[in-house]
Amino acid sequence: MSTSGNTRYIGRPLRRLGDDRLITGTAAFLDDIRVPGLLHLALVRSPLAHALIRDVDSATALALPGVVAVVTGRELASWVSPLSSPPELLSGRRLERYPLAVDRARFVGDPVAAVLAVDPVAAHEAAELVTVSYGELPAVVDAERAREATAPLVYPDWPDNVAFRWEVRQGDLEAMFRQADVTVSLRLVNQRIYAAFLEPRGALARPDRATGELTVWASTQAPHGLRSGLATAVGLPEHQIRVIVPEVGGAFGSKGGVYPEYVLVAALAWQLGRPVKWVETRSESLLGTVHARDQVQRVRAAFRRDGTLLGLDVQLLANLGAYNAATTALRTGLLAAGPYRVPALHVLVEGIMTNCAPLGSYRGAGRPEAAYLLERLMDAAAAELDLDPAEIRRRNLLRADEFPYRSPTGAQYDSGDYHRALDIALDRFGYVEARAAQQRARAEGRILGIGLACYCEFAGPGWESATVRVHPDGAVSVFSGITPSGQGHSTVLAQIVADVLGVDLERVRVRTGDTGAIQQGIGTFGSRSTAVGGSAAFLAAQDVLAKARQLAAHALEASPDDIELQNGAFQVRGAPDRRVTWQSVARLAHRFDGPPGGLEPGLEATRFFAPETRTVPSGVHIAMIEVDPETGEIEVLRYLAVDDCGNQVNPLLVEGQIHGAVAQGIGQALLEWVPYSESGQPLARSFLDYAVPRAAHVPDVETAHIETPSPLNPLGAKGVGEAGTTAAPPAIVNAVLDALRPLGVRHLDMPLIPERVWRAIREARSAPASA
Repeated sequence: MSTSGNTRYIGRPLRRLGDDRLITGTAAFLDDIRVPGLLHLALVRSPLAHALIRDVDSATALALPGVVAVVTGRELASWVSPLSSPPELLSGRRLERYPLAVDRARFVGDPVAAVLAVDPVAAHEAAELVTVSYGELPAVVDAERAREATAPLVYPDWPDNVAFRWEVRQGDLEAMFRQADVTVSLRLVNQRIYAAFLEPRGALARPDRATGELTVWASTQAPHGLRSGLATAVGLPEHQIRVIVPEVGGAFGSKGGVYPEYVLVAALAWQLGRPVKWVETRSESLLGTVHARDQVQRVRAAFRRDGTLLGLDVQLLANLGAYNAATTALRTGLLAAGPYRVPALHVLVEGIMTNCAPLGSYRGAGRPEAAYLLERLMDAAAAELDLDPAEIRRRNLLRADEFPYRSPTGAQYDSGDYHRALDIALDRFGYVEARAAQQRARAEGRILGIGLACYCEFAGPGWESATVRVHPDGAVSVFSGITPSGQGHSTVLAQIVADVLGVDLERVRVRTGDTGAIQQGIGTFGSRSTAVGGSAAFLAAQDVLAKARQLAAHALEASPDDIELQNGAFQVRGAPDRRVTWQSVARLAHRFDGPPGGLEPGLEATRFFAPETRTVPSGVHIAMIEVDPETGEIEVLRYLAVDDCGNQVNPLLVEGQIHGAVAQGIGQALLEWVPYSESGQPLARSFLDYAVPRAAHVPDVETAHIETPSPLNPLGAKGVGEAGTTAAPPAIVNAVLDALRPLGVRHLDMPLIPERVWRAIREARSAPASA
């Protein structure tokens, strides 16, 4: 559909609805919820990366006043089912995780015992008094080491630590390498990072024995999926479990899935018949919340002398950590060709189990890793061929007339105009002038660099649902299966529905995050909410409008085909004096003796929208940085983002998503990292150790857009929430390496912390003298 001037709300940069409760502090987050008789949960976590659990002594802890119970993994396993294996595992391999480790701890932070007390202080004090006898085992935390035949096994009944393997071949790769004028090889590390949301994870469960129901409040992105997981683990029918999502203080993908702690809270509440609450500390969050990225990428590419890419060979090792076997690396593999034309390709992805915290999703979930390897490759090839980085990209980008396009990996691309995005980015940035300014700065002794990143990514997986209900007074409720965590979804859905129905925005209220009130839905992740959830709401509103037109036709004694909606009322085409208001139509739908014409009472519709495949947003980001050679510090001087997310329902919210994601992408490029010692000890346990970007690290982000509407949904929308985390890391790293290349620095892995940059400069400057 169009988002041009013929719409009242869609396409308008409206401020978010409902932010007053956040600004005034009246919004309720998980930790704000209080219920009578509450027990507080604290966890005893393993201090060792790999160890047998020989004994748990809880006598001293139980003697502490206020302590109600201490539960071990062996006890829990007798009445809770484990979380099941992912289907992608290699044949004969299983992963079954209980909420508490039963006989073996597999990473530092693995929950071993649960302490319940009447207040949180007593619970945490008692947890420190629980004594666990461990038998330490060899640990492995590096994916390359874990891949070796002699590596310690994370699961002793597996023949090795490989959880899954995915491979694709297209074209005659070896022939392309024989034809190549130049080959470029890189080994890249996409480091392990943490979501660093403001609100840590938490859950509260309240059983009701009289009704046989269990109500769970959780800081989650997918309440219906969580309900299914809880039902399976606890052994209850899903209709007896209600999951409610209060305000969520950030999620970014890392609050998706079914966390073992959430299962534990629900299981203990149901078993004890008392409410149980758990809210993690920041230190716990860094240990137990899923981490992200953590790939070793080996890429080898064949190029003609003019910069044309002939073939690509990609091998990815993903460090999955101890349990989840998360498949984000498979999406890296599927996007291994990115926005480029690749005549021949081979991709091998292997997921490797280690004694690290489990890997999971984080803003981008596999797509940033693909953009990183490709954009680092393009810059390396440009340097090798003495081409401008923009020019080598121009020669390989897909053309607009090639869409819809099937990638050599099998991925389907819906729409795009990658050359136009590049041209707009270079023009808006003043690329030619910026290069000239860079040369002048270098002549003055300053170290400036310019970095480009072209990207495309998947967005909008799965289906979604919406119910649009018109009340007797004409007010409208929208019940959506998506679950906001700060994005402004309620505003977007209200805009869509108000626009279709022709009602004032203030007359629409959006309800989300309650499985007791919302029809089955999927949730929020993968930049899917507008394109999939918004489309479901759009279609449901269209159905409601069709019935309302029939009701108005009966009231006006006209054909439904002659009824049009104008200024919040229905009127007969060509006879504007014959009209009936929305409120009157709504009353007719709920009349005591039934609507006219034998229509069913009520005025609502539920729609489930399932697109054929995912949309593929794209764009070009350009960064300019300056390096202080004496300290290694990096200042981002300029940042431009040109993105294509299809039609924009709310451009103001689009801008906010880009700004936030770019900040997080800059964080990965320059600051963020969860390193492990060889023995498996995580070396980032608080924000003293894990650096996140501050305001001074992020410049004013300049933005521009192109729109190639997606044909896959009625809104023509694509996702945008992960554009910045996809494009910013390669843009920043390419800019830094561009700055350092005259000094002889050819390669650096993220994060580009000052010490790492300073050492590289020092070593490069000393290399000729030591030769």
